[in-house]
Amino acid sequence: MSVVISGTGLFTPKESITNEELVESFNQYVSVFNESNKELIDSGDLEALVPSSSEFIKKASGIEQRYVQNKSGILDVTRMRPKLDQRSNSDVSILAEMAILASKEAIKQAGIESSDIDAVICGCANLQRAYPAVAIEIQQELNISGYAYDMNVACSSATFSIQNAYNDILSGVANKVLVVNPEICSGHLNFKDRDAHFIFGDACTAIILERESQSNMTFEILGTKLQTKFSNNIRNNFGFLNLPEDSDPLASDKLFIQKGRSVFKEVVPMVQEHIRDHLESLDIEIRNVRRLWLHQANLNMNQLIAKRLLGRDPEDNEMPIILNDYANTSSAGSIIAFHKNKNDFTSDQIGVISSFGAGYSVGSIIVRKI
Repeated sequence: MSVVISGTGLFTPKESITNEELVESFNQYVSVFNESNKELIDSGDLEALVPSSSEFIKKASGIEQRYVQNKSGILDVTRMRPKLDQRSNSDVSILAEMAILASKEAIKQAGIESSDIDAVICGCANLQRAYPAVAIEIQQELNISGYAYDMNVACSSATFSIQNAYNDILSGVANKVLVVNPEICSGHLNFKDRDAHFIFGDACTAIILERESQSNMTFEILGTKLQTKFSNNIRNNFGFLNLPEDSDPLASDKLFIQKGRSVFKEVVPMVQEHIRDHLESLDIEIRNVRRLWLHQANLNMNQLIAKRLLGRDPEDNEMPIILNDYANTSSAGSIIAFHKNKNDFTSDQIGVISSFGAGYSVGSIIVRKI
């Protein structure tokens, strides 16, 4: 019995921020900070902040803009974080709302009804509440029976969710599973940090997995592989114990922090070896892989991973990039790349969906167009 991906969907926020807009806001903040702390800076007791630039951002990451759920709050120098309305418990939550919109596209592409789905898995880097599960809320709104749950493996949440769905279908627990990845990464980003203020954007993806399908976009899953290795190099310490620990909720470690150079040095070989070993386990040669849909965090990282796998520089259509427009959307990134760059596949062509990030975590899904 085979398990297939029969539909994908994407929600993209209406608002976006260019590098130039982000830099203008950040540099205004830097100017105000340095002026306000001039005496301490002059005495050597405080280090002056360094301005950013569009050129620096593009060279460091390949990012040119990002979509966000709220633009004005991020660019407000007195705030520098999104401004989202708090919703009542009777209203659909913002993560569920994003997921529902992405799911409707995936369901339509798969040619099914939401009531045909047996399970919902919501996998993302940041969930807006502890409980009830956002996945159960999505289940309710889409009139889906069965079961639903949330899970978090940071940037690898989508591929880990897909393996769970794949296993549920193989075991007979479910026939059709909806996987959603709602990411409001702007909510955990420190826009006052020069090395990180440009990294993330917001988006949501949805994927339908099932036993069989009549969809024209059907991809058979040939195999899945997951790997984790603990590291503090990417971390976020926000959590429910901050209050009893009397920890400062506005401290920088309650947002995204990373040691970027260490991440690059350690994750690139980990991902390269992971994908290589996965392909070898299925007796697939890299020359027979048409496309790599990689996690969309950093252009330089993706180019190096692909070059080491292929033994040469990748062609644009072998390793599609969407981070120039979307920035890093955490778990949604590789699925956005797949969603936007799969329609040209013909029968029997093979591709690899791969995510990697905090944990460390790496996931790969090898698919074949039916």
